[in-house]
Amino acid sequence: MTALVAVVSCTTEKKAPVNPFFAEWQTPFGVPPFDQINDGDYIPAVDSAIALAKTEIASITASAEAPTFANTISSYDRGGQLLNKVASVFYAQAGANTNDSLKAIEMELAPKMSAFGDEVLLNAELFRRIKTVYDNRAGEQLNEEQLFLLENLYKSFVRNGANLNTEDQEKLKKLNLEISVLAVKFNQNVLSETNDFKLIIDNEADLAGLPESVITNAAEMAKADSLEGRWVFTTQKPSMIPFLQYADNRDLRKKLYDAYLNRGNNHNQYDNNQVLADLVRLRADRAKLLGYKTHAAINLENRMAKTPENVFNLLNGLFSRSQKVALRERDEMQKIVDSEGGKFKLEPHDWWYYAEKLRKAKYDLDENELRPYFSLDNVRDGVFAVANKLYGITFTRIENIPLPHPDAQAFEVKEADGSHLGVLYMDFFPRESKSQGAWCGGYREHRILDGKEITPIVTIVGNFTPPAPDAPALLSMDDVTTLFHEFGHGLQSLFAANTYSTTYPAQDIVELPSQIMEHWATDPEVLKMYARHYKTGEVIPDELVEKIKNSSYFNTGFDNVEIMAASLLDMAYYSLEAPVNIDVQKFEKETMKKLGLMPEIEPRYRSTYFLHIIDGYDAGYYVYTWAAVLDNDAFEAFREKGIFDQATASSFRKNILEKMGIMDAEQQYKNFRGREPQIEPLLKNRGLN
Repeated sequence: MTALVAVVSCTTEKKAPVNPFFAEWQTPFGVPPFDQINDGDYIPAVDSAIALAKTEIASITASAEAPTFANTISSYDRGGQLLNKVASVFYAQAGANTNDSLKAIEMELAPKMSAFGDEVLLNAELFRRIKTVYDNRAGEQLNEEQLFLLENLYKSFVRNGANLNTEDQEKLKKLNLEISVLAVKFNQNVLSETNDFKLIIDNEADLAGLPESVITNAAEMAKADSLEGRWVFTTQKPSMIPFLQYADNRDLRKKLYDAYLNRGNNHNQYDNNQVLADLVRLRADRAKLLGYKTHAAINLENRMAKTPENVFNLLNGLFSRSQKVALRERDEMQKIVDSEGGKFKLEPHDWWYYAEKLRKAKYDLDENELRPYFSLDNVRDGVFAVANKLYGITFTRIENIPLPHPDAQAFEVKEADGSHLGVLYMDFFPRESKSQGAWCGGYREHRILDGKEITPIVTIVGNFTPPAPDAPALLSMDDVTTLFHEFGHGLQSLFAANTYSTTYPAQDIVELPSQIMEHWATDPEVLKMYARHYKTGEVIPDELVEKIKNSSYFNTGFDNVEIMAASLLDMAYYSLEAPVNIDVQKFEKETMKKLGLMPEIEPRYRSTYFLHIIDGYDAGYYVYTWAAVLDNDAFEAFREKGIFDQATASSFRKNILEKMGIMDAEQQYKNFRGREPQIEPLLKNRGLN
């Protein structure tokens, strides 16, 4: 719809600046003009966008014409463009480059966005028109995408309370508002806790065992904090994990790991125990109000898993297999402890340290041997090269273009024929303004508008080890697979072939495009393409490639137990039936005891910093495991024909990447694989068979 134009007032002869969200962006490829957007622009833009969106909805509901797909569903889909424009920029910046001002705005926006969402989803006349189109769908000549959109749009309105009576709808609005505010609070608390802790070392002897590159990075962090001559370690993983792997000082390893585990659980202003307890209670109440047994039942209804029982069956079966492997790993490490004269039983903060010793003993492989071959630029160029060999696309660095942060890079992505496909931003390094982890998002999504293709603007955000004064950013093997993983999400966004803005991807297939890319990361043929020593340019030697291959089952018990425990913890919270009143620490402890989790391993995420289950992956952390069944089975198709087989790649693009959210997920997979997924490749690749 037509964008609003800001009204300017003149207190002097000088005109007030126009809010950039109210203008068409005259930037390369229409990317956001980040350098022109101020924090104060967001609230006025959102308020105007919501007002415009309400007008758009009113024009649909006021129509005297009989409801049709064109005048109702298409019109609904076209609406809200200004709101999407503002929100995509704001939430991307709030996640990757926040500040006190943006945090306050995020808290102010939460109830506004929640209230507007409810106003739309609970609009009786709008729902009546959508339902009429839905009931008459057989009479309209709809294509597959239109029918899928219509059916899911109708069900989404029902699942969000459209059929409730007025009194219950008011209760629902109140619940949704409270949930939205608490979710923001939880996320901001985790970031504050992560930034607040620093392990400051002033005795050089406490650095014993640490590689020189790790010490150098810690010195740089101390220097940045005006602590020259000392060393700083944080609970950001690029800083924490190497310390846990190599630091000989066991007490300091415990101190750092405990700080990581207890984020949000320090009984201070950032404590998340009650925040999470309230979220779980409110979501259970919401589920009951909507006629569902649990919050998990709502979320799983439109996914491949369908029911909580199917999720529990998968996770419990894999947990049992995984813990048997992890117990063997623990016993092997305990032997190392005993042989070195350590008079203690292995504890969670010991795992990384003794796992490295075990890797060296079993496979003669030290991760520090690998890092010099994994400079960030080489890995980035390597994943570009894989995409080029699979799909023919190219990536060209764009220099003169607005950036979301000075650290970010921008690339134009082109099809094999040279036509423009999209823009890709990449923002790699940790900072206090950035949330933990890695993710892929977007500033603009693909769609067709008035016959014109709108191309995507994608962003990949990470928290990788930054460069040192004398060396580029050198990645761990885990960092490498993370970059390949997020790039897989990026490919899906770039290849999206949806006509409409509204899409409905089943969340348990969403991780397939990302996780399948991890298989290429460590393939010997692919390693030879990008793994080059940052000093000499030497291609990674066959000996190291063979060691990587031989150690592919290394620590798989630990990795799988971690993720299964976290997934089952998520499901436990959201399988509670209303009324719910829990003590988070007690509930987590009892859930892990019931599961039989070995004491030497903690869940991958403890409750009070488990960001996934707050906003987006609630009753959904299992999807990484569900998708692992898919990605391991799907990659077998490439292994059978060759990892760069063009026909297989073309089929994967056409059936999986292009159709995400516009076709039934099970049908997508069957169209690619020719059958339903099989679990055997997952069991084999993870050493669980």
